[in-house]
Amino acid sequence: MPHPLTVRPQSLKSRSLRSISRRTVLQAGGALLISVLVPGTAQAAQILAVRVWPADDYTRVTLENDSDLKTTHFTVKNPERLVVDIEGIELNPALKELVAKIQSNDPYIKQVRVGQNRPNVVRLVFDLKEEINPQVFTLQPVGNYKHRLVFDLYPANPPDPIAALIEKGDWLKDVPKDTPQPPADFKPVPRPDVKPQQAPEMAEGDNKNNSKLPPMNRLITIALDPGHGGEDPGATGRGGSREKDVVLSIAKRLKAKIEQQPNMRVMLTRDGDYFVPLPVRVQKARAVQADLFMSIHADAFVESSARGSSVFALSDKGASSTAARWLANKENSADLIGGVNIKNHDKQLASVLLDLSTTAQISDSIKLGKVVLGEIGGINRLHKGSVEQAGFAVLKAPDIPSILIETAFISNPEEEAKLTDDDYQDKMADAVMRGIKKYFARNPPLSKNKLT
Repeated sequence: MPHPLTVRPQSLKSRSLRSISRRTVLQAGGALLISVLVPGTAQAAQILAVRVWPADDYTRVTLENDSDLKTTHFTVKNPERLVVDIEGIELNPALKELVAKIQSNDPYIKQVRVGQNRPNVVRLVFDLKEEINPQVFTLQPVGNYKHRLVFDLYPANPPDPIAALIEKGDWLKDVPKDTPQPPADFKPVPRPDVKPQQAPEMAEGDNKNNSKLPPMNRLITIALDPGHGGEDPGATGRGGSREKDVVLSIAKRLKAKIEQQPNMRVMLTRDGDYFVPLPVRVQKARAVQADLFMSIHADAFVESSARGSSVFALSDKGASSTAARWLANKENSADLIGGVNIKNHDKQLASVLLDLSTTAQISDSIKLGKVVLGEIGGINRLHKGSVEQAGFAVLKAPDIPSILIETAFISNPEEEAKLTDDDYQDKMADAVMRGIKKYFARNPPLSKNKLT
């Protein structure tokens, strides 16, 4: 038997060829193995746009990007700062623009510093004007937006809503000087024990042209809710006008008219271009114990021929029409577009608002809707001649008559021109004001403390 290490001469050539073949296969396999185990350099995520939305309520900073980002953040005292580390990105021109977007009148941010903290990690340092309660969260792509990283900077000590409402108005001029002032720590609470003031029974058609308010012993509070705002532009007309801008302008005109009325004051759920989640809009109205809640919108539809004004109330039995259901679903999706921190969402509040919507509230809302719709019909054709109903999230205050007004179709070029016209906006505000006065002439408000 030959020795194991002995190589027979006649097999040297064939063995040599087989050895070369094996080496080639091994080298190819090794290269494949290396390519699997050692990936190429990962491409950093790209910041596509930065946006800043300052407001008295809070300041929002949004970084739009092409992928989901991982972050860590912490606050630092003396002076107040918020530090955010964003992993998986490199400093780029879009992110550097954030520095210039911080306005000097921002209520909460002095300035922001941006830098490459270490490879693939960018650090943002927000120098703050006061202590804040930060919420940092991500949003998945929706609508025209890609991934978003959001910083919501809320004041650690938010102002009392009643005190803020009084401070912004001049209603105290009608209040006797010896009337006690509310304490600084006053917090409004529901008043289930109050009874309606007695008023003569009035048929629906009676006193149709009389909008004189009956004598009242307290201030009436109206909550106006300009729809959309900030990250959520609402519908956009063919001419480029945005729903959020149009309805804010109309709401401000209506606010000025309400403030001219004796014994009336008004609160806007937003007074600038920023986003307010739907439940928070309702919560704001309840915090000031509003007597009415009116959400103002400018409708849109896939067909530009759709036109006319509409008024909607809440329904607890399904929508009154397919169109009403479609619109409610569209408006209820505002939180997805505007961006809500789901982890911090008050599920208990949402449940209360869903469960406590009462027949009485809906009945009063329809009464309010009828008189407002009748007045609006005098300045614009109506899309439908009756108050429609659907499950609008923003109308679910259990104790406040609430309506949603679609002032016109911004998707209709002719009505878009109206909506952006100062004269039409003023006429719309006048019509709603007349509706408010007629409603209270027929439905005197509950008795409450004169100031609250």
